[in-house]
Amino acid sequence: MGLAGAGDLILTCTGELSRNRRVGLLLARGASLEAILEQLGHVAEGVHSAPSIEALAGRKGDRHADHPRGLRVLFRGTSPRDAVQELLARDPKEEA
Repeated sequence: MGLAGAGDLILTCTGELSRNRRVGLLLARGASLEAILEQLGHVAEGVHSAPSIEALAGRKGDRHADHPRGLRVLFRGTSPRDAVQELLARDPKEEA
């Protein structure tokens, strides 16, 4: 990943100009993904790459606890609040 990758991740999560962050904030406010993408007018890479990441993780046997929830929020109408509650309700376990 290196410093450039770490910097990109930090800005994606905190930067006011981050399209991916904007998508997440608007989803949290209850907007639909379709409306958000129309409003943005730009590509939000995370939205388009999420299904590919899930497919790759599945082929490698790597099931991240939070990623399927993220896909359900993006594409299946699960509310962010419900996804977080599900995640927090899991039994604690060691994760890789």
